Amino acid sequence: MPSECIPYSETNYFSKLILDYLNQKEELKAFYSRYPEIENFKEQIQEKKNSFPEENRKVLLEVLENQYQNIQISEATAEHIKALGRENTFTVTTGHQLNLFSGPLYFIYKIISTINLTRMLKEKYPENDFVPVYWMATEDHDFEEINYFNLKGKKFKWNSAQKKAGQTAVGYLSTEGLQEVYKLFSAEIGVGKDADFLKLLFRQAYLEHENLTDATRFLANELFKEYGLVIIDAQEKRLKQLFAPHAENELLKQVSHVKTSETAEALSAFGYNIQVNPREINLFYLTEEFRERIIERDQIFYVHERENIKWSREELLAELEANPERFSPNVVMRPLYQELILPNLCYIGGGGELAYWLELKSYFEAENVPFPMLLLRNSALIQTQKQKRKREKLNISNKELFLKQHELINRKVRKISDIDIDFTPQKNHLKEQFRNLYNLAEKTDKSFLGAVKAQEVKQIKGLENLEKRLLKAQKRKLKNEVTRISQLQNALFPNEGLQERQANFSEFYAEFGETFIATLAETLNPLDENFKILTFGQE
Repeated sequence: MPSECIPYSETNYFSKLILDYLNQKEELKAFYSRYPEIENFKEQIQEKKNSFPEENRKVLLEVLENQYQNIQISEATAEHIKALGRENTFTVTTGHQLNLFSGPLYFIYKIISTINLTRMLKEKYPENDFVPVYWMATEDHDFEEINYFNLKGKKFKWNSAQKKAGQTAVGYLSTEGLQEVYKLFSAEIGVGKDADFLKLLFRQAYLEHENLTDATRFLANELFKEYGLVIIDAQEKRLKQLFAPHAENELLKQVSHVKTSETAEALSAFGYNIQVNPREINLFYLTEEFRERIIERDQIFYVHERENIKWSREELLAELEANPERFSPNVVMRPLYQELILPNLCYIGGGGELAYWLELKSYFEAENVPFPMLLLRNSALIQTQKQKRKREKLNISNKELFLKQHELINRKVRKISDIDIDFTPQKNHLKEQFRNLYNLAEKTDKSFLGAVKAQEVKQIKGLENLEKRLLKAQKRKLKNEVTRISQLQNALFPNEGLQERQANFSEFYAEFGETFIATLAETLNPLDENFKILTFGQE
């Protein structure tokens, strides 16, 4: 499949922090342990092997076997689960919310990046096994972030009658109300073998499973089981028991707040924006009815907005010991929990995720848990052969596609116009004339310098206004070309944003068929630090 690429720095969609991380800037090296190059995994493997307790591996294996007991899995997944019981098996992990029907397209890229990195590691370090893991964010409670997906420019939203934001974790939510979404989706996706598969997949996932956790596990398993993907729901009592000592440190010593606050201050000093600000206690109290922050005042611990639920220090520790599954880590503590229960080497995420992971290294060190390598997931833009031909006919480069639409149109109109709309020579000539006037004022009366400057600004502004009016007139004259440019960019950048953050995988699966995911898996290299432009369809 034809593919091209451009550097992330030329897309205008990635933060300074992430671009500096990709460039391995010296000032950032204190915020991570090892950069994700294939040779650096040797030391990461040894560090994790030396620190990961046998008991944690045993509990992990038993939990996974229990979670998969009623699921039809591939030989590859079954072997990967079994392999996790061996001390020379390690994981590469990505995490994602329980978005309806997987949500944005980058969900697919995340998991493919994870799968492909394990393949590369197996080739480089054949004496070990490597397992791709998808960590389901079952404990998140922001329903409004996950209750929809976009298809062909239309939003398919789950209007559940259940309690939503600020209530319980989304993993507990019943799938009631999704029959209506299924009907609308079925009508939109059309007919044919691939459309029928997608309809069946949606129906089996969401209409034949009782809660969002089970539905999401089924969906991800069906899409990636042949690649041996292992899916974990960490909201399990036995796993939380392993986490309990670290939860106790958080409750009594606020370790994460102390350490990440120091790191955030250090990152700010280098001019980077902070992704998350830690709370004093970064744990929620979780039941099937609600998920609310734990707060402490005067040595009494409360559940936020439910202050009838409170404990003394001793009572809280007793509750933690008896019901560790009720203590849910937030975005600051979840990474530690993940690395505690998985023999993990590398976390793969988007730019926003890596930004908050870079705040956590000193916290990991304080808790004596190895910090994983951090890898930016693959990003891609999918175009059809027809769209590629249109782009080439309009003489638009891949890099230019990523411009803001008004910038792209202005640039193209200037190029294709039969008159010169660039007044730069005239402005330079005017500035030269005013330099002579400045010299004259200096020699006669310096009080005139201000008047000369004001006149220069006025004259330059006049030329700029003329230039804008001429450009606007040319846009009207070249209306057909402007429309074609706008239509092409709107198709590739829906809502003037990255395609991978807007469109759902089903749109492409319906068009390109069952080979869509396999083709992505063959094409995307997780260690290639470029934004991919992929061309699908017949020449």
